Amino acid sequence: MARPKLVFLFPLVVATLFVSSVLTSSDVPFMVANKKVSQSRLKSGAEQLVVSIDIFNEGSVTAYDVSLVDDSWPEDKFEVVSGSTSKNWERLDAGATASHSFVLESKVKGAFQGSPAVIKFRVPTKAALQEAFSTPIQPLDILADKPQEKKFEWSKRLLTKYGSQVAVLLFVGLFVFVLVSPSKSSAAKGGKKKR
Repeated sequence: MARPKLVFLFPLVVATLFVSSVLTSSDVPFMVANKKVSQSRLKSGAEQLVVSIDIFNEGSVTAYDVSLVDDSWPEDKFEVVSGSTSKNWERLDAGATASHSFVLESKVKGAFQGSPAVIKFRVPTKAALQEAFSTPIQPLDILADKPQEKKFEWSKRLLTKYGSQVAVLLFVGLFVFVLVSPSKSSAAKGGKKKR
């Protein structure tokens, strides 16, 4: 009789160990980082880039000693105007967000493809630093020659955007005008009858 109890007990122990290992492995920070760049041309013939990186801790525990490094901007092409390409936070709680931005200026013309920013953080249960990466940016065309807008470019855009609605309104207006206005033939007949 002792044997049937052991048969039930063994799968129960295995299931308990499996569930506990899954629960303990989910108690870690999960970093999601979004990197974006906005460009603007300056009158001085340079181009200004505003780089912003948002970090989200989507995990269930706090991340400690969080550091962000974005060293994908070569010094021979870009100059840091304001801010820094790196940032440190003491901690990032579960569900919390941290943001960092800096401004670059480039006077070198050409295409540029940046790499993701690197986020390192410490988890209390692990000795080694954990590492995460931000999303990459789209390729940038620095100081690109932009074609000049033609005189009637705005009217083409309006026509393609609202052309069908304008055509329907004109058709309905014409239809109402035809119904409401007296016809020339009936006016001509009325004039002949009076004479």
